[in-house]
Amino acid sequence: MENIAGWIAPIATMIAAMMTAANLGAKITGSGFLVFTIGSICWSLVGLSTGQTNLLATNGFLTVVNLVGAWRWLGEQRRYEEGGKSAEKASRRCSSDDLFTATGLAGMEVDDCHGQRIGRAVEALVECSSARISYLVVSRGGIGGIDETLRAVPCDVVCFAAQRLALTIDLEGFEGLPVLVTGDWPAEAPRIGSANVGDLKSA
Repeated sequence: MENIAGWIAPIATMIAAMMTAANLGAKITGSGFLVFTIGSICWSLVGLSTGQTNLLATNGFLTVVNLVGAWRWLGEQRRYEEGGKSAEKASRRCSSDDLFTATGLAGMEVDDCHGQRIGRAVEALVECSSARISYLVVSRGGIGGIDETLRAVPCDVVCFAAQRLALTIDLEGFEGLPVLVTGDWPAEAPRIGSANVGDLKSA
């Protein structure tokens, strides 16, 4: 039993870590916490059979934490996610404006006015007084956040769609926007320069 648990524990932990880190939605993340639970139970069995009380106590606590995580993602968060998706689908079957969830905005692909892929949206800043999106933060380049560049794109040059975001400026106009510095994002949307205004008119 100890040998089986000793094999399952690290494998389950590695698989669960990949599932939760990928952040592919409530079902995958919640299932990741369930796999984490299997791993922590196996680590607890290893600690019990080998007399490692620290390993047993730590993973006993982690089992509880992982069960809470599974309940949170497979229960609450999954209900929210499915509710939002149902509203999106319903809006496309009727005459009202298409809807998309605000939480779904982060991670949406962003194209320029020619359909060329620019990057993905990572955040949106909302004005308190009007509840209007002031600007989007768009990531370009890099892998997993390493060597990426972030730029603030004013909302008035963004066309919102259900599955993607399109800018009314081209890649050159996008790259003309200032790169954001970590921890020092602007208080308001940047202004589009005169060179980019032509792109807007022609788009």
